[in-house]
Amino acid sequence: MVDISRASALDASGASELFQLLRDGAPRTRASLAQSTGLARSTVAARVDELMRLGLVTPVADAVSTGGRPPSQFALNPGARIVLAADFGASHATLAVTDLEGTVLAERSERRDIADGPEAVLGWMVSAAHELIDGLGRDRADLAAIGIGVPGPVEHSTGRPVNPPIMPGWDRFDVPGWVQQHLEVPVLVDNDVNIMALGERALAWPQVEHLIFVKVATGIGSGIISGGLLQRGAQGIAGDLGHVRVTRGSDVPCHCGNRGCLEALASGPAIARSLRERGIEARSGNDVVELVKRGDLDAIQAVRQAGRDLGEVLTASVSLINPSVIAIGGSMARAGEHLIAGVREVVYTRSMPLATEHLSIVQSAAAENAAVLGAAMLAIQHALSPEGIVALASR
Repeated sequence: MVDISRASALDASGASELFQLLRDGAPRTRASLAQSTGLARSTVAARVDELMRLGLVTPVADAVSTGGRPPSQFALNPGARIVLAADFGASHATLAVTDLEGTVLAERSERRDIADGPEAVLGWMVSAAHELIDGLGRDRADLAAIGIGVPGPVEHSTGRPVNPPIMPGWDRFDVPGWVQQHLEVPVLVDNDVNIMALGERALAWPQVEHLIFVKVATGIGSGIISGGLLQRGAQGIAGDLGHVRVTRGSDVPCHCGNRGCLEALASGPAIARSLRERGIEARSGNDVVELVKRGDLDAIQAVRQAGRDLGEVLTASVSLINPSVIAIGGSMARAGEHLIAGVREVVYTRSMPLATEHLSIVQSAAAENAAVLGAAMLAIQHALSPEGIVALASR
């Protein structure tokens, strides 16, 4: 049952806004909170008490005393609630339950075809979620939010996939609405590359404000974080690098209907095709990776050229966005330094020196965990927002 009066009281008290200072996990005293907010200590004390009643804030080890009784400190209680994180790929599904800091408490992965349709895939998610939550001994009321990543464009405001090329049956499907018929919590949906960017930053670059995550796999895309915030653009397709034209491939057709797209030259299938044209057996990007690992020179050269093509597009991105970090992930990143070396070769040569002075171009640290971690971050960010805290209080 929704407790409107409790939620209204929390909202009116300003406790949800005070919580934004505590959600980073750093312990603070009532005095330091009063100093940061300019509020009276009595007001801060009342708001901290309300957050403690919700279980969202907990006392931690006392601060060093400057005389007299040591002041009590308070911080986020990461175990107060849980979130559900789902990463759906073309042929795989990973589901995790995490705490409010993104620590994975339980996880399940299996092969599952996204082309089975939304009700089949989401039905599996709901069923598996119940099993994971029950297995942890948690109350289902502890679930604060759900984050979902899918391999296609998403209208972020509604959570509906829009014309996803490898997701038959998903176009305009109301993912949040369907899930909420079974799990009555906020549901956030985004494309897989955006959530990978969130996951990569959370794991490896939490202090970096400007980052581009590039996924090179069957397709090519990127997630852009600028000013510490994920940038989706006007229609939610910011970062769609795969269909930017590359000079070298002006006559190469792309499945989108244009010619010379980066994806038609540098994706896993495109590299495999270029090797087959040279008489080398490579049916997929995975075959290319295996050839590289075995030291095949033709495969290594093809991957490095793909890196150069990617670097050509990223050079423009460096000038436009001026990131501190470009992280390369996706299945083709398993080819190791060869892909990244090609990217660095072009970006560092063609970009303005000031833009690359402190630019790191690296392999993804989160690797295959980037998407599910990012889905957790998507859910956590909503759950711990001012409106999210008020919603938790109403349940």
